[in-house]
Amino acid sequence: MRLTDLAKCIECETKLNNKERVVSVCADCLMDLSYKIPEDKKESLVKDVEAIFQHFAADVTTAFRKDPAADSVITVLTAYPGIQAVLIYRVAHFLWKVGLPFVPRYLSNIAAQITGIDIHPGAEIGSDFFIDHGKGVVIGETTIIGDNVTIYQGVTLGGVSIERKKRHPTIGNNVVIGAGAKVLGPIKINDNVKIGANSVVVKDVPSDSVVVGVPGRVVQKPSDEPKKTVDLTHGKLPDPVQKIITQMEERIKTLEDQISAKNEE
Repeated sequence: MRLTDLAKCIECETKLNNKERVVSVCADCLMDLSYKIPEDKKESLVKDVEAIFQHFAADVTTAFRKDPAADSVITVLTAYPGIQAVLIYRVAHFLWKVGLPFVPRYLSNIAAQITGIDIHPGAEIGSDFFIDHGKGVVIGETTIIGDNVTIYQGVTLGGVSIERKKRHPTIGNNVVIGAGAKVLGPIKINDNVKIGANSVVVKDVPSDSVVVGVPGRVVQKPSDEPKKTVDLTHGKLPDPVQKIITQMEERIKTLEDQISAKNEE
């Protein structure tokens, strides 16, 4: 059996023919655009629409708080791919929640082509979310992101399983994820965390922590460090490797001094 023989429609999971494999959707699902909103989702429909507009305002406003280069609303809306991708995601996520087939994924694909940012419409993203620069950002289907989260270009919030279950990370509130960082698997990054650039995080991270390195090492922040609503100083990160080397050097110096003193006796 060839691997292509296992190809199934992403909507109804029926076996695809050779032509249908190109789009991963069978002809019936592709042409059946008639749709009715499920009864159990009609009650929350108005609230969901209101939430879209609330998030729109918060997402645009946060660009001014987190990027000193933002000088006007027009600039933010037309020249910030992170904002464009998130705004399209908000609409796609709404359509995903009401169960509309095909269209949410199509919108996310259009956003990825325009901005270089791939956000699955099934991801759950809180308020005041900001993607700075953004090229190469990937956010998987079961990702959950809290409020006031900032991520930079090249970040991946990825899964490590092919099973249809929770397989992407959960990000808390007030989190900063540096450029090129990878957060993999159904792990939890708690509140007030900084993840250094190019770190690879595969384990849970406690609140008020800094993560650096490959694999990511957790370093607790000083307890007297003041909390900030927007804390983007991700260039000032501790170096656990340097700390260990310094401790080793101090220990070696102590042993050398002890040996010298003994030789002098």
